[in-house]
Amino acid sequence: MLPRNCLCNLRRAQRLAAGKPSGSQCRGLSAEAQRVVHDRQQRRFVVRLDGGGPERSAVLSYSYRTDRHVQLLSTVVPEPFRGKGVAAQLAKAALDFVVEEQLKATVSCWYIQKYVKENPHHGYQAYIED
Repeated sequence: MLPRNCLCNLRRAQRLAAGKPSGSQCRGLSAEAQRVVHDRQQRRFVVRLDGGGPERSAVLSYSYRTDRHVQLLSTVVPEPFRGKGVAAQLAKAALDFVVEEQLKATVSCWYIQKYVKENPHHGYQAYIED
């Protein structure tokens, strides 16, 4: 799969070759929309999508098993925003939190398990317990 900017450039080139205007057809998320917020009180990481309310938010939830051990429970991304890297941003933020706080983590969420396996260079596996 090509990075998003490559796909946008490819579409633009195809439109120009077909003699059509090259107006931006790329509908990516804005930088502000992709900002991950750590809500420590609610024990979750949130990305607000297109300035919407809770139905337009992606959320990664966690709980504490002990003072030094968290359980990464679930990642939920609304259907229209799937496949755009939002879940990866949430997973990275949550796992970076685990590393920065020197916690141990149990992962219940299939997506976070996949993210850890696909990103061994971050060293997250050292903080994961079964």
